[in-house]
Amino acid sequence: MKKALLVTTVSGFVPQFEMNNVKILQQMGYEVHYAANYHMPSYGKDNHRLDGSGIIRHQIDFVRSPYSRKNFQVYRQLKHLMEKEQFQLVHCHTPMGGVMARLAAHATKTGPVIYTAHGFHFFKGAPLINWLLYYPMEKMLSRFTDQQICINKEDYERARRFYAHYVDYIPGVGIDLNRVAHLSEEMAAEKKKELGIPEGKKVFLSAGELIKRKNHESVIRAVAGLKDPSFVYVICGHGELNGYLTHLADELGVKDQVIFAGYRTDIFQIYQIADIYIFPSYQEGLPMALLEAMSSGMPVICSDIRGSRDLMKTEFAGSENVKWKVCEGGIVVKRADDVKAYEKAIQWCLQNSDELKACGRRNAAESQQFSIDHVNAKMREIYMRFEK
Repeated sequence: MKKALLVTTVSGFVPQFEMNNVKILQQMGYEVHYAANYHMPSYGKDNHRLDGSGIIRHQIDFVRSPYSRKNFQVYRQLKHLMEKEQFQLVHCHTPMGGVMARLAAHATKTGPVIYTAHGFHFFKGAPLINWLLYYPMEKMLSRFTDQQICINKEDYERARRFYAHYVDYIPGVGIDLNRVAHLSEEMAAEKKKELGIPEGKKVFLSAGELIKRKNHESVIRAVAGLKDPSFVYVICGHGELNGYLTHLADELGVKDQVIFAGYRTDIFQIYQIADIYIFPSYQEGLPMALLEAMSSGMPVICSDIRGSRDLMKTEFAGSENVKWKVCEGGIVVKRADDVKAYEKAIQWCLQNSDELKACGRRNAAESQQFSIDHVNAKMREIYMRFEK
């Protein structure tokens, strides 16, 4: 039987984002293997979502830092795995998963190798150190990559300049529009009660890991600055900053206005009880959570970053003094850490409910072009490209 190897740094990535690719590969006759650090699950607290998937798991002691000496051990583990299993296809994701898998595949002459960049670390506005470290590394690794996949237009245009092999743009990992929930008034009221949302409050929602990159802190500070008790801010997710953000909300006097709901499997139902979605992230490839909220008909407030620009289609070029803009899908904040701009954006949303309904309808329509059917067709075409 043909064997395909998926590689990611943390073990929750495939069940969260890549199960459709797993199914495509299995339908094509591949036995699917998955190399990851199963001691570092993400998007959940364990690995149970892989149970019954038919995926064969391999523990690799990945670390997130490119500077760690443990990467030598990771390299040896991947080489041994590739030599032992003799894979006919390698598809890698995440920064360190992509680096180590491509080095090991080159050393063992395993391939073809596909790398999906879920957001290069070098991008417009990135710190200089990112360009000095990651750009040369990716340019070198491009020689070991048979197929590069980019999920936003900025990365795609840049990758085309230095990749000698195939480069394709695919609009994200695909959203299953069948997951969009439709709650009755009774069900919505029950869900709000479950989350501790007081009756009559407007609901602003964010979903994402509690890590620095997701930037929940700026919104919490904006909530505190407004001193407006007419709304609550619900954060769905868990992560290393859970304690810090909880303490911050308490310290700023908004612990009753900021609801930490933890990691949720019912997020599409929660989208239906929220009024506005906030996505203040510093960096993304193509943000799946934002796309899910849009597909659920939610207006949004988001930062002006790569990936979100593909979805919101708003540019600040020539608007140096403008800190936030109303657009067809909601509001875009120019600088991700601009707390005052988030305050203004939230105020605008509280005062313009009719305009927000139109924003939500536009977002639901816009999300159609990012559907799973479109992405699956493109991925199948790419996998078939390397069939012998």
